[in-house]
Amino acid sequence: MPLQEYNRRLTDQSIGMVSVTTAEDRTHLARCLELAEGGRGRVSPNPLVGAVIVRDGETLGEGHHAELGGVHAEVAAIADCRRRGNEPAEAILYISLEPCAHHGRQPPCTDAILAAGIARVVIASDDPSERASGRGPGILRDEGVEVAFADGVEVALARHANQPFRKYARTGRPLVTLKSALSLDGFTATESGESKWISGAESRALVHAWRAESDAVAVGIGTALADDPLLTARDVGTVACQPARVVFDSTARLPLGSKLVGSLAEAPLYVIVDAAAAPAERVAALRDAGAEVIGVAGGRVARVRAGLEELGRREIASILLEGGAGLAGAFHDAGELDELRLFFAPMLLGAGRPLLAGHGKEQVAAGERLLAFDWERSGEDLLARGRLREW
Repeated sequence: MPLQEYNRRLTDQSIGMVSVTTAEDRTHLARCLELAEGGRGRVSPNPLVGAVIVRDGETLGEGHHAELGGVHAEVAAIADCRRRGNEPAEAILYISLEPCAHHGRQPPCTDAILAAGIARVVIASDDPSERASGRGPGILRDEGVEVAFADGVEVALARHANQPFRKYARTGRPLVTLKSALSLDGFTATESGESKWISGAESRALVHAWRAESDAVAVGIGTALADDPLLTARDVGTVACQPARVVFDSTARLPLGSKLVGSLAEAPLYVIVDAAAAPAERVAALRDAGAEVIGVAGGRVARVRAGLEELGRREIASILLEGGAGLAGAFHDAGELDELRLFFAPMLLGAGRPLLAGHGKEQVAAGERLLAFDWERSGEDLLARGRLREW
């Protein structure tokens, strides 16, 4: 199922269906969301943004934010107008995220909008970052541009598409999506730890596509030692940027001969250790090999939070968590699981390792309810997806 359709189905569950101003508005905002997807896996930590410029019902130009450091969607749409021989003066700009008014990797989009003579701007979603948060729309209104924030399902879809950006903007920490494969009786591995392969080939291919869209893939040292994974995106065509690999390894046990260390030329490697417990010689050896070792303090939950803060400082806005029950449980206990993507395979193990090994709840009523939930077929497997947080 395409991500936009998945978001739409989850949106239908979590909000009421409210109409935007007109049917035409909805059509153009939906097109903005389609265009925005062209930046997926290419623009992080920036947001996905699409723009459409319309006058008298005719589309004059379109654009999207295509790569980190490249022109923003509004500027791309204005340029597209002129490539087509159209001037955007007195037109309507539809945009999936509010225009920026600050200097970053690019100049303010408000300047380009005003210079183009745009008469009206219709915005699907706010920008929660401190530098934005209403400044752009305010400047446009002050200069006589009509500005409207849309309502309805396209608004929620725009926010859902940018959940990594929204969490990162608000907290400085990456969005965390837990991926796992389970038997129908709920085990992620046998009691001995064997887990290859619970899910089918189609599901494993889908995971590689998710890796290509993520800033980082994270595991615990147990998984790194047992499976010796690469954690790169493979067999998915051209990958704009391989995800960074992250290992939560309190005592720096990751072997120098591991595939993760041996593939540093393909993608960065971050090893998050207990600053007080990791032996200095092991830390030094990993650093000499080219890994970035990040020392954090505290217990397992505190180390998760501190590790995410450090990764956020390195502009990692999304993590695909592929670790075992211990690490997943620590993330859950820390309140840092945002989304779930769980493959249920048509098999029974009878006993084995659970999805989460955390503190747990004593009563069912205390269990954490998902905000939204959906499922689909993935080859022979059942893929369940849900949201625990909304940013």
